[in-house]
Amino acid sequence: MVLGLLAVFAAIFYKINANNSNVSADNVAATIAIGAEAQVISVTQMDGNLVVLVKEGASQALVYIDPVTGRKIARTDFVAR
Repeated sequence: MVLGLLAVFAAIFYKINANNSNVSADNVAATIAIGAEAQVISVTQMDGNLVVLVKEGASQALVYIDPVTGRKIARTDFVAR
């Protein structure tokens, strides 16, 4: 499981470094709602979207956000199996 998570983060890191986004600072949303109990661990930009690693209690999730509107596009929860 740890190796799987490392592979996911390696792929994300690769995509971040290969990204050439054209979102300007003037177009970024002023506020983004992530949840009352959520704690932001990391933020990065990928394919023109913000990818936010959040911690909610004992669980963590990746939240994909449109940087212009601040709207949540998708969410990936990390679960133990």
